[in-house]
Amino acid sequence: MQWRNSPSHYGAVSVIMHWLVAVTVFSLFALGFWMVGLDYYSSWYRTGPELHKSFGLLLFAVMLFRVFWRVRSPAPQALPEHGPLTRLGSKLGHGLLYVGLFVVMISGYLISTADGRGIPVFGLFEVPATITSIADQEDVAGLVHKYVAWGLVIFALLHGLAALKHHFLDRDRTLLRMFGR
Repeated sequence: MQWRNSPSHYGAVSVIMHWLVAVTVFSLFALGFWMVGLDYYSSWYRTGPELHKSFGLLLFAVMLFRVFWRVRSPAPQALPEHGPLTRLGSKLGHGLLYVGLFVVMISGYLISTADGRGIPVFGLFEVPATITSIADQEDVAGLVHKYVAWGLVIFALLHGLAALKHHFLDRDRTLLRMFGR
């Protein structure tokens, strides 16, 4: 498999980032869903959020690279059997996934830094708090984070179902291309 995308196939870098982001998003969602129910005396009360924030910031870095990579190595062309509505839906859907990911990550940053403290990343370094003066920053960002995360996960599931539909009903190569074939 080649590293870069070609006009007909995704390259290894795009395939790896796609699946890495997918697994990370669902893992972070599960961790976030679980940790909001922790009580103060749980041994995970501090560890869960620290892991959530650290992996969220790493995901942000991967997504920045993913945008850069998308510019440097454009996605393969649409399959010839895809009509104009399928092509439009694909572009809009992927755009919505990217926007949703960045909104979730930025709102998470705003929640975590609302008190003026930076975010330690696995105890190795700290991302500084730069925006701390928004009225009700933690509460507003918290609502955005919660609802956009739910929307993102639901939309990602629909994205997966669409890929399965292409594979099993349409019998085209959409899903196979995302496995690098």
